[in-house]
Amino acid sequence: MIVHWIWLSTRRNISDRVKVALVHHFQDPEAVYFADPDSFVSIEGLTQEGSAALSDKSLSEAEQILRDCQREGLHILTYQDAAYPVRLKNIPDPPLVLYYKGRLPDFDGLPFIGVVGTRKASAYGMNAARKLGYQIAACGGIVVSGMAFGIDGMATRGALTAGSTAVGVLGCGADVVYPASNRGLFQDMEQYGCLISEFAPGTPPLHYNFPRRNRIISGLCCGVLVVEAPEKSGALITAQLALDQGRDVFVVPGNIDVDTFVGSNRLLRDGATAISSGWDIMSEYQPQFPDKVRKCDEAMQRDAGGEISEASQKCEKAQPKVAQKAPSFGNPRRSKQNEEKIVIDKGDSSPYSDLEDQTPPLSQDERKVLSALAQGERLVDDVIAETGIPTARMLAALTMLQIRGMIRQLPGKRISRN
Repeated sequence: MIVHWIWLSTRRNISDRVKVALVHHFQDPEAVYFADPDSFVSIEGLTQEGSAALSDKSLSEAEQILRDCQREGLHILTYQDAAYPVRLKNIPDPPLVLYYKGRLPDFDGLPFIGVVGTRKASAYGMNAARKLGYQIAACGGIVVSGMAFGIDGMATRGALTAGSTAVGVLGCGADVVYPASNRGLFQDMEQYGCLISEFAPGTPPLHYNFPRRNRIISGLCCGVLVVEAPEKSGALITAQLALDQGRDVFVVPGNIDVDTFVGSNRLLRDGATAISSGWDIMSEYQPQFPDKVRKCDEAMQRDAGGEISEASQKCEKAQPKVAQKAPSFGNPRRSKQNEEKIVIDKGDSSPYSDLEDQTPPLSQDERKVLSALAQGERLVDDVIAETGIPTARMLAALTMLQIRGMIRQLPGKRISRN
């Protein structure tokens, strides 16, 4: 019964590795629940404290969680369900139970790519995350993120804008919106994507939950992309977990003079694969998913607002190159496409605060928003209705306009031009 899955998943002082071992040994959690305490002796790694937790037969907590799931519209996925991701099942410590909102994607039939980075990203990093999320999705990949502010949120918006689904792995209950500023994105994910958590409904975003959830982000994925990460960053934890799990690690090269790229640039030094487009990543998985992955030349030229950027139409010779050839970093799986030239930031030494040069020209969606705000402040919903821009694309446009300093958010879901 599902209540016994929740009961076992909530037993304290027992690691996920041991919980899975118990399920394998006794066939299912219900058998664990009714097992004789003496039969636990053979379970490697089970401590006395863990045995004591298994002796607590109260189902009240599990039953309350079931009621909370029903109230919040959450679904439950257990370790033995057919839809449970095989990639996640193969990590050393998979979660016994997952709670989710939205639609479960085909975890095993598609290439999933984790996109992670700092919450305090530069304009360059934010734009790169949005663009790469869009390109990964357009080429057949599924973006997985932690739904945090900054790189995570922008990559997820880019993927949704491409018309793809996306997956958000949370460090709190799947019914908890964190950060609150991403509420609109969470709503879009409930409708078009999937929000997943191993934590019971109502679990607050406690700081120690986030390193723990990172193993799920990497565990769901074929590879992990680090867009921008300082020296001490949760994104680096995810990258290390990916390596430990046998996943690929990709990195966007960053300005060596910017602190928020110190950690990600170090990954490059240590052997990660440098990329400059979504196809650089997806081309690695075309042999594995020949019917799913395809190169989308149009996507390589379009931004996440959906139109071809003026910058991409310029002659390639006008783009400053820092490296003539992407180094292989000893990665034996590196494909020929990754040997193309890489553009790293800017060719001169202009600082990242030079936002006009760091951010591409206004997209068509961004111009429509500014036109709709010409007469003063407006409700976001009214702007969506007037412009006809889908909600996911509207969120991406508003984010970029805020980054540019061209609009500001007001109370009551209102916006206005600066």
